[in-house]
Amino acid sequence: MTGPLALLDSASLYFRSFYALPDSMTAPDGTPVNAVRGFTDTIARILTDRRPSRLVACLDADWRPKFRTDLLPSYKAHRVAVPGDGGADVEEVPDTLTPQVPIILEVLEAFGFAVAEADGYEADDVIGALATREKDAPVEVITGDRDLFQLVRAEPTPTSVVYVGKGWAKAEVLGQREIAEKYGVPAEHAGPAYADMAALRGDPSDGLPGVAGIGEKTAAKLITQFGSLEELVAASSAGDSRVPLKTRLRLSDAADYLAVAPTVVRVAVDAPVVQSGPDTVPSAPADPERVAELAERWNLGRSVERLLAALPGA
Repeated sequence: MTGPLALLDSASLYFRSFYALPDSMTAPDGTPVNAVRGFTDTIARILTDRRPSRLVACLDADWRPKFRTDLLPSYKAHRVAVPGDGGADVEEVPDTLTPQVPIILEVLEAFGFAVAEADGYEADDVIGALATREKDAPVEVITGDRDLFQLVRAEPTPTSVVYVGKGWAKAEVLGQREIAEKYGVPAEHAGPAYADMAALRGDPSDGLPGVAGIGEKTAAKLITQFGSLEELVAASSAGDSRVPLKTRLRLSDAADYLAVAPTVVRVAVDAPVVQSGPDTVPSAPADPERVAELAERWNLGRSVERLLAALPGA
């Protein structure tokens, strides 16, 4: 039986590894490698526990895309470390994590795992594009970011989210039914409904103001009642009596935000994804000698051993 297509929200996973493991894990030259080892261990767990036949590590080509910040300047603005001068803003990242990212990419390449990105887009968009295009295998999105709950679907192939926000040991597999039960949105279109609810509710961690006075439960109730954010706004603008007066006033006050929020919040499923190579999970490392060299150079011993043992040809 063919396993699923696993789409990894790479930055989410290596950030979580970085904070979960001590920076006393170092290479012989003193470089911290806690994120590298944790990320490598996570892939081993994915291969062992989820048994994907295909896997893509999805990357941010631009963590704060211009098409989003042009519409909503507050989008992730609080995370900017260095404003771009005619170019991309630099994200605030711990000094000891930044040098580990190239090592992670080297490990992925040496093993032969596919990586993918899209110029001017976030990893979320890459994941959304690949998930939406998949017509053959079930899709599992592996992330610690709730934004990707919007991708759950039943057809043409099921897409679920393996949510690791509380660590792999407490990973939750969430499909349409689980998202509907958890957030009170309609099961038949739980993914899009979650995105609309999130836009209405807002998210301070992403710089999304939401609509003042409308929390998660009220947002879910309104989206369920009207079917979509667009229908809710249209009904409110028309003075529909089903929208309470106080809510109509709140939606009116937030009209400028609501006009752009869907584009900012929803993943861009038309992102021009570029993939490094085939996404089939390798049965053996593409370059065993390089894997061995990286393991020795960066003191990745047990983590690399676990990933080698998790490959389907091991």
